[in-house]
Amino acid sequence: MSIKQRQVHLDFHTSEHIPNIGIDFKKEEFAEQLKKAHVDSITCFARCHHGWLYYPSKKHPELIHPELKNHNLLLEQIEACHEVGIDVPIYTTVQWDGLVAREHPEWLSIDENGEPMNSQGVPEPHFYYTLCLNSGYRDYFKDHLLDIIETVQPENIDGIFMDILFKVNCHCDKCQSEMAKHGIPNDSDVNRLKYSEIMLSEFKDEISALIWEKIPGTGIFYNGSHVGFADKENLDSYSHLELESLPSGGWGYDHFPITARYARNLNKPIIGMTGKFHTYWGDFHSLKNKEALQFECFNMLALGAGCSIGDQLHPNGKLSPAAYDLIGSVYKEVETIEKDSFFANKPQTEIGLLTPEETWVAGEHSLRIDPSLIGANRLLQELNYQFDIIDSQMDFSKYKVIILPDVIKYSDELENKLKEFTKKGGAVLSTYQSLIKEDTKEQPFYGVNYLGEADYDRDFILPNDVIGKNLPKEEFVMYLKGEKVENTTSDVILESVKSYFNREGETFCSHQHAPSQQEKGFPAGVYQQGVYYFSHPLFRIYRKNAARWIKEIIKDVLEKEITEKLLTHNGPTVFLTTVNQSEDKSVAMIYGLNYVMKKNSEDIYIIDEIIPLYQTELKYYIGDRLVAEVENNVTKEKIDFTIQDGYLVMNLDKIEGHIVLKVAFH
Repeated sequence: MSIKQRQVHLDFHTSEHIPNIGIDFKKEEFAEQLKKAHVDSITCFARCHHGWLYYPSKKHPELIHPELKNHNLLLEQIEACHEVGIDVPIYTTVQWDGLVAREHPEWLSIDENGEPMNSQGVPEPHFYYTLCLNSGYRDYFKDHLLDIIETVQPENIDGIFMDILFKVNCHCDKCQSEMAKHGIPNDSDVNRLKYSEIMLSEFKDEISALIWEKIPGTGIFYNGSHVGFADKENLDSYSHLELESLPSGGWGYDHFPITARYARNLNKPIIGMTGKFHTYWGDFHSLKNKEALQFECFNMLALGAGCSIGDQLHPNGKLSPAAYDLIGSVYKEVETIEKDSFFANKPQTEIGLLTPEETWVAGEHSLRIDPSLIGANRLLQELNYQFDIIDSQMDFSKYKVIILPDVIKYSDELENKLKEFTKKGGAVLSTYQSLIKEDTKEQPFYGVNYLGEADYDRDFILPNDVIGKNLPKEEFVMYLKGEKVENTTSDVILESVKSYFNREGETFCSHQHAPSQQEKGFPAGVYQQGVYYFSHPLFRIYRKNAARWIKEIIKDVLEKEITEKLLTHNGPTVFLTTVNQSEDKSVAMIYGLNYVMKKNSEDIYIIDEIIPLYQTELKYYIGDRLVAEVENNVTKEKIDFTIQDGYLVMNLDKIEGHIVLKVAFH
C-alpha cells in the first residue's frame, strides 16, 4: 500500500446544542484551502463521539446531526477533494458514542458494581462511557459500516479510520460467559483485560473481513492511541499503522520516537500523527508553535513515517486560514523531500533495544511504555546512536549490541537467542532485573549469583579507568535501589560502595540519604563473553534524574563495542540524527533535528524557537562505498564532503532547526 505523507486528521465531534452545523461549508473553498496547504489526504467524519452522522444515511436518517444544514457534508468533502487529487479516508468512532450510551445503556461496559465504565475518569457531561463490543452494539456497528459504504459508494472510499478501541475489564454477563469459554478465570482485572485483548482481536478480524469484502484493498486502521507489541496479533487486519502521539496532549515527546522505532519493524506502512493544537484534541482556536510542528513532522520522516496533523473543523464548516497557513508552511518543506524520503526509508541501525511492553501488565504505567524504555530511548538519542526498539521475537542479527533495559522478563528462549547472538560477535548490555531467573541463585548467563535486592535504598558506584573513565574517581549516588549479586565466572568492571544506613527507624542523615562509608559493596557491573550486566536500574534512574554519570557508564560500554559508529557530530546532545537508506542501498537520507524543548508551561513541554547551529561537523560511516554526491534535500544545494577513514565527513555552515541530507552512492 502506498502512503500519503502530508495528511490531516480532521476531527468533527460536534454537540447537538450548537446550531447551524456546516452552514458556511463551501466545497470548492474547502478543497482549494487544503491544496494550498500542500495536504494530500484528509480524514473526514461519518460519525462522531457525540453519536451523530454527517452523511445522508439511508438506514438511520434519525441519527443525522439534528442541526446539520447540509446532509451531504461528507459526500461533498470527498467529491471536492477527489477533484483536486486529495484522498479522503472516512472516520467513525467505535467504543465511544454519547447517543448510543444514552439510548442503549445495556450495551455499556460495566464495572464490578454494575456501573458504566468512564474510561477517562472525568465528571459528566461527557461521551466517555465505554461500549462493550460483546453486546448488541457489535451488530449496530456493522450495520453502520455497511450504511457508510452503501451511501458513499465503494469507489469513493479511500479508507476507513476506526477510533477508540481498547481493552476494557468489563464485568457484563456476555464477557464473563466468553471468558469461561476461553478458560480464563473471571477473578482479576488482569484476566478480564487478557480476555478483552482476545475479544478485540476477533472483532478487528471480523470488521476488516466485512470491509474488504465490500471494498477490496481499501485502507483500514483501528486507533487505540498507541501501537505496540500487542498489535502484532492483529496486523493482518490493518492496511497500515497510524501513530497517534500529540506531544502536548498527554503523550509527551518521548512517546512517538519509542513507538515509531518499534512500529517500523512490523512491515506495515506507518504514519505519525500530531496536532495543530497547542494542547490536546478539541483545543479550538489555538495554534501550535511552528517550530514545534516542524520538529514533530520532520521527526516522523526521520523515523520512517509519513505525516498526519490533527485539526478540528469549526461547527460552521469553515477551515481556519491561520491553521492551514501553519500546516502549509511545514508541508511545503515536507513535499520537497517526500519522494526521496519515501524511497529511502529503511533505518540503518546498530543497536536493538528490547521493549518491556512484550510482558506489560495492564495498569503498570501510562501507554504501556515503561520508564526504563523512556530512559534508554533518551540516553541513546543523546549519545547519537542509531537504534531500533524490538521485541524478543525479532531478528537480532543486524545489530552490534542488544540492550535489555532494567525489567525484561526472563525466558529460556530469550536467553538462548542472546547466547547465539554473542557467539557470533554481538554484545549484550543488561541492567537490574532483566533476564534474572526468579527463584534461583545461579545466573550463569551473567556469571553471578543473585542474592536478592540490595541492602541500601541509595548506594554508590565508583568509576574506574574503563567504566566511567571520564568521571572523577570518587563515589556517585545511585538514586534507585539495585540488586545484590556476587560474581562467579564473570569479571567485576564496576564496584558499588556502601552507604552508612537507610533513612528508616531512628537512622537518618541530612536532607536525603546518608553518604558513602567508603567501603566496597556488591559488584555494580560485571562482564563475561560479550555480556555486560549492571545491577542498578540505570535506565529508570536516567529517566527519573538524568544523572550524567549514568550516561557515561553506558557511553563507555557502547564505545568499546561499537568502534565504527554510524553517525557522529560535534553538536549538542539535543541535535538528534537518524539515517535511512533505500532498499537497494543506492541512497541514504540523513536527518538532523536541533530543537530545544522547554517547560515554560505548568502542564506541557513546548518548542517555540530555533537556535541555529554553526560550523557543525557530521560524519557518516560508509566503509568502502563510493559517494557520488551529497545534497541538502530541502534547498537542493550540493554539499561539499571529504572521505576520512571510512567516514563521509560534511562540515555544515549553519543548521536552522532541521536539515535533510541526501547521499547518493555510485
